[in-house]
Amino acid sequence: MSQPDNSTIQALSTEVSKLNQELQLRDQLVQQLSQELFRLVKGNTNFMPVPEVSERHQTQVQALREQLQAVEQQVTFYQEQITSRDSEIYQLRQTVQELSDRSRMLEQVVQELPQIYRRKFEERMAPVRDKVATLQRENRQLQAELQSVSYRLALKTRTASHSGIDLPSFPRLASPPGNASPIPNT
Repeated sequence: MSQPDNSTIQALSTEVSKLNQELQLRDQLVQQLSQELFRLVKGNTNFMPVPEVSERHQTQVQALREQLQAVEQQVTFYQEQITSRDSEIYQLRQTVQELSDRSRMLEQVVQELPQIYRRKFEERMAPVRDKVATLQRENRQLQAELQSVSYRLALKTRTASHSGIDLPSFPRLASPPGNASPIPNT
């Protein structure tokens, strides 16, 4: 939860508490006015009002009715504000919950990312490793074949050079008693 959300919720909560207190005060005033009206009406049953008193009484009753109506309008206004604020608070709580859930989900994804990247890298590297291994095998096979062909070619060249070139033949001399072997033919 961020700092502005906390302060907004706290401010709304404070205002709701203030409105509730004002509403209770108004309810007490309405209750007192109702009791006063009831007492006045109940206490004056046997009495025949004089026209002047009656007018004064009607004026007071009218003033009390106007006050009562004003208080009722204020109560209605504050109740609507409280309902509106409650709705805002509910929406803010839902938003906070959704953001918290999303934050947790993103944290989990971030924690899993290295494993996902490793797995994806391994998946991509597997064909490359196979290809490298195949190329290395083919390379060794080709080197072996090349050595074999080079060896055969060298043998063929050597035998071809011996048989293909006419060398003069020298008569063999008898070897003197001190020499161990005659000079070899090349």
